[in-house]
Amino acid sequence: MSIALRGLLTGAALMLCAAADAGETTIDVELNQAKIIKLSRPADTIVVGNPLIADASVQDATTIVLTGKGFGQTNLVVLAEDGTPIVDQRVSVSRDSASTVRIYRRAQIQTLYCAPYCESAFKSPAEGGSDADMAQSQ
Repeated sequence: MSIALRGLLTGAALMLCAAADAGETTIDVELNQAKIIKLSRPADTIVVGNPLIADASVQDATTIVLTGKGFGQTNLVVLAEDGTPIVDQRVSVSRDSASTVRIYRRAQIQTLYCAPYCESAFKSPAEGGSDADMAQSQ
């Protein structure tokens, strides 16, 4: 095998590995928080797999604001005007565990936000539903 062909095949293999790695990345968003996504080129179509988990709003043609609405995973697909994908990534929405404390008393669940003093935290409908589901399973 010639050196040029070996170099071409190695480059192609590296590009496939990079493409596979790019497909495996996850956008992590905290519940009730927003994350800015900058695009490499203007978007035409934006799709969120499950809008109960995350919501995407358009700031401008190359900026999307992704907001965590409920717990779980979904995906974000952004297409250019010609239909080629700009973004096709998994979105994972979770709770900010660094500054919250959850207290379980039998079927009751209380969430406290502690920074620096602990106070009752706001509960989104998703959190209320999650707590109710956990209480029923106990």
